Amino acid sequence: MKRRLIAQIVLIAASLTSPFARAADPLPDKPDPAAVKNSDVAELEDLTAAGKITELRKTLNGSYGASLSYYPEQMVYYTALFQQSNIWRVFKTPNDARAETVYSDFAKTSATLADAEIRRIKLEAEKVYADRQIAVQQERANRLQADLEIARTQQSQVTTYQIEQQNAIRELRTEQAAAQAQLRALQMRVQELQKQSDIDLPAPAK
Repeated sequence: MKRRLIAQIVLIAASLTSPFARAADPLPDKPDPAAVKNSDVAELEDLTAAGKITELRKTLNGSYGASLSYYPEQMVYYTALFQQSNIWRVFKTPNDARAETVYSDFAKTSATLADAEIRRIKLEAEKVYADRQIAVQQERANRLQADLEIARTQQSQVTTYQIEQQNAIRELRTEQAAAQAQLRALQMRVQELQKQSDIDLPAPAK
């Protein structure tokens, strides 16, 4: 019975210390402050702040990333998974091969986590570009519409002016014809009056 209990404890401890098992565990909304203070995350942050950590590798995917660091004083590797400047997960080991394996896994995890973020960034950029193009095309359409309205108005004015000119020409022709007829009538009357005036005068010498 005692051996079975020990075996169960060892199995539970192994599942908790496995970096891959922990990577799948959801983060608590409010972690215990005491646990955070004594965590590998806090230890890595303190060592980094003290300048005792050498960063060996780093992968960035959007705001997510993974890093592999080395602590020379204790010959220990720290593999971290983070978002922006916030470290999310840390795996500590003296085994360089193990550290490289975990780092590779964390890098793939960061890429997976960043997929939605990267798609959002691209879609936002495409929407901004489309909005700019819409604004440009709308401005162009407004200009063309304004030009078309001006052209239509001018065409209407020209058409009206042409009609007025044609009417004026017809009226002037009518008036001119009347004036010509009046002129001819007056000329004939003048000639007739001239004859009447000269009737009692001697005929011109031949």
